[in-house]
Amino acid sequence: MKANMYRDEAGNEPDSLQPLFDEIIDKIIKSFSSADESFYQREFEFFNKITSISGKLKPYIKRSKPEKKKKIDEELAQIKVDVGCYLPSNPESTVIDIDYLSGRPLQSHAKAPFLATFKIERTTLVPPFRKEQVWQSAIFKVGDDCRQDVLALQLIALFKSVFASAHLDLYLFPYRVVATAPGCGVIEVIPNSTSRDMIGREKINSMFEYFVAKFGSPHTDAYRRAQRNFITSVAGYSVILYLLQIKDRHNGNIMLDSDGHLIHIDFGFILDISPGGVNFESSPFKLTTEMLQVIGQAGSDTFRDFVRCVVQAFLAIRPYADAIINLVQLMSESGLPCFKGEPTLRKLRARFVLEKSEREAARFMMDRIADSYENKRTVLYDQFQKQTNGIPY
Repeated sequence: MKANMYRDEAGNEPDSLQPLFDEIIDKIIKSFSSADESFYQREFEFFNKITSISGKLKPYIKRSKPEKKKKIDEELAQIKVDVGCYLPSNPESTVIDIDYLSGRPLQSHAKAPFLATFKIERTTLVPPFRKEQVWQSAIFKVGDDCRQDVLALQLIALFKSVFASAHLDLYLFPYRVVATAPGCGVIEVIPNSTSRDMIGREKINSMFEYFVAKFGSPHTDAYRRAQRNFITSVAGYSVILYLLQIKDRHNGNIMLDSDGHLIHIDFGFILDISPGGVNFESSPFKLTTEMLQVIGQAGSDTFRDFVRCVVQAFLAIRPYADAIINLVQLMSESGLPCFKGEPTLRKLRARFVLEKSEREAARFMMDRIADSYENKRTVLYDQFQKQTNGIPY
């Protein structure tokens, strides 16, 4: 409710539902016991202090990374962990410590997001249930509307559930994002992963080279397991990228985890919005030469396996088109820039090609793979990101 009080990230344009939200919040707080209200105040104060560091970093946007890092460390040092507080993205865990030297400024053209790491205590998910302590990193943003990310990740979680119910061997990682106030949010960091851009900065020239260095030569079992993980993740995300029209797919927004899965992050451009309002990325989804070096070239058994996974994913999700469209429609009057009125929902429905038979839909999706295969516009967009935002790999 706090995140949806205003229609803009600056908090200048009140939402029509603001009076209702205020009334509900007031009723909730009045229903608290004194102990509950004390905890509520401690919790909101705790994560507001951490999130506000992003706002305090804004005057440092043009400064060097060491200067930004020093500012983050100074601000983090003033925050004390209070009893029972948790990260908004991780309410089932309790923060018991902060790594006060973990603050790291993140690359952004106009915002000042930063990363920090916390020691959390949680109960294990599988028996025997016990308490464990782990380090968890999170990204904090101010002046950046995270609600589109929340919507995209809710949809990705729905896709994951559908694929699982259809017993498809597909991998998705719907990490957590919580919008905590207008233009403010907390983003869970994907564990044991690195961006394709960072791999390039370490002088590894391609995904294939990275896989060989990490998992061994292509004939080994370790490489084949990682290759299979790559195929099942690229296939699942490809269908999502196409249906939700997720853009801004430069290599800073593509992660590889320690098992070989490819994971997409940052969903600020979905449905009817593209970076700069120019649709550089006109291919249905990203399927580059270096991705095909890992998957296998057209005609190979592994490429046929990839095509089969994409088609199966598309056919599995089509019966759930109404559920997906309804979930999107709930946010259609939120003022988020990805919505351009009724045409947004109409085009979303059209991408499911519900008028086609399963066989026709399968052929349709195979054509989308062909359109994406080493698409020249994708190459141009990566070159554009290199020139404008310093994302060279």
